[in-house]
Amino acid sequence: MKYAPRKVYIKKNDGYVELSYTDFCRRRQADQSYMDKLFIPVQGCLLEVAREQYADFYKDKERWRYLKKLDTNHKLLSLEGFTDSEGNMFDFIVDEAVDIAETVVHAVMVDRMKTAMLLLSDSEQALIQAIFFEELSEREVGLRLDITQSVVNKRKAKILAKLRKIIENKI
Repeated sequence: MKYAPRKVYIKKNDGYVELSYTDFCRRRQADQSYMDKLFIPVQGCLLEVAREQYADFYKDKERWRYLKKLDTNHKLLSLEGFTDSEGNMFDFIVDEAVDIAETVVHAVMVDRMKTAMLLLSDSEQALIQAIFFEELSEREVGLRLDITQSVVNKRKAKILAKLRKIIENKI
C-alpha cells in the first residue's frame, strides 16, 4: 500500500492551509498548479516548502543514507543496537581500545586551538572557518573572496604557520 500522510499543509499568503490527503489529491487533479508544489514529510504530514528547503532536506537525507551505507560496508555498529530488554539504551559501553591519555592530549590541543583562533584577525578566522569547518575548497573560498585559489592557498599556509607558532609558544 502506498504511503498516505495524515494531513497536507499548503502555503497560503503568510501561513499554511491544512488539507486532508484525499482533499489534496482531488485538488491536485483539478488544479495543475498543485503539481508544481514541493513537499517534505514532517511527522506523518506533508509540508509545502520552497525549492531550496526541499533541496536541502533531500540532500541531507541522501547524505545520511550514504553514511549509513558506509557504516554497513565497514562493519560499523550503531549505538541504537545496544539496548536492554525494555528498549532503553545502555548508559555506557566500555571501549578498552580508547587511550585515555590520547583523549586528554586531544582535548588540550582543541582548547589551545580555540584560544589560538581568537588571536587571529577576523579575515584569518573567516578563511580557516570556510576551509576547515564549512569544508569549502580553496577555489570556492577564492570565489567567495574574489581572489585566486593560489592566493587562498598562500594565505592558508601563512595562517596555519601562525597558528602553529602560537600553539607551540603556549606549551
